[in-house]
Amino acid sequence: MPETAKSLLIGSVEACSGKSTLLLGLAQYFIEQNLDICFGKPVAQSFVDSSLDEDVQVIQHALKLSNDQVKPPIAVLSNKSLNEVLSHDGASLAQKATEIYGRASLQGFGLFEGPATIDEGRLLGLSLPNLAQNLDASVLLVVRYHNFEVVDTILSAQDRLGDRLLGVVLNDVPEKHEEDVKASVVPYLERHGIPVFGLLPHRDLLRSVSVAELVRQLKAEVLCCPNRLNHMVGQLSIGAMNANSALKFFRRGSNMAVVTGGARTDIQLAALESATHCLILTGHVLQNEIMIKRAENLEVPVLSVSLDTLSTVDIIEQAFQHARFYESVKIDCIRTMVQESIDIQRMSELLGLPVAAVQV
Repeated sequence: MPETAKSLLIGSVEACSGKSTLLLGLAQYFIEQNLDICFGKPVAQSFVDSSLDEDVQVIQHALKLSNDQVKPPIAVLSNKSLNEVLSHDGASLAQKATEIYGRASLQGFGLFEGPATIDEGRLLGLSLPNLAQNLDASVLLVVRYHNFEVVDTILSAQDRLGDRLLGVVLNDVPEKHEEDVKASVVPYLERHGIPVFGLLPHRDLLRSVSVAELVRQLKAEVLCCPNRLNHMVGQLSIGAMNANSALKFFRRGSNMAVVTGGARTDIQLAALESATHCLILTGHVLQNEIMIKRAENLEVPVLSVSLDTLSTVDIIEQAFQHARFYESVKIDCIRTMVQESIDIQRMSELLGLPVAAVQV
């Protein structure tokens, strides 16, 4: 049995790879196994108050962690604070990371989220390799699967991380590629000394956003069904054709947010006859009462925005690309998916953690 690890850094080679998702799933399991953990994100991208990253607060709430178990970021990288961050001495920030996060691991097993990429934070001495070395931590890479070229990326990361690399998890693997990945990618990486702890499948739910989140990001007015803002939206459709064509087009979709002009009542009514979970009217045109009544009967929220259609679509696409896991339905999905798809027992043994075999 290896010496018990002090902490584990969840890292990635590109932004939005699923670090927070994997960390949440692992933390849920470790807590269920009565393992004391502490958690934090040394390099944050955003924050909702003076001390914690937005994702950190969501995870703290979901896991019911005390404030003592959650550590603040060492640096916050955002457009607003970039000049301030760059003015610091990297060495002092690296020392601060060692003091705060190294000491945190004395409270229990440290489960920390690394920077967005391997190199992010390098200028400040807070890159993934820097943090792993300074915190004496192992690194678990989560890599979003695109194609077989992902092997090159992982081998390059191995060169950078060396013995600190505990292994990898391949994320967002389409069902149609799963068998090929298991038959070729996984054995190749294992032969080259890189444990593959599992494949997380693609889940539409995790790439979706709630209507409430769209309201927040669009600064929209809710015209009806405010009690249905928990509807999840996984697809965006733009209503800019004639009504007959629109109806055929919408019926091929599912869980849609349909964006159309406020004056296009024909398109709006066509959208309501399909799998539309949210109707978004642009231009702040006075709404049609017949359409609103129909939406109320079908319990489909209707939003009104002052933006033009192009700007509205851009904001929604950004929301999909940076979909978070704030909703309880997503948190439940993550718990099940991680515990069913990841060999946590093997990972725990390599880390020297005293946890039992996974029971799902």
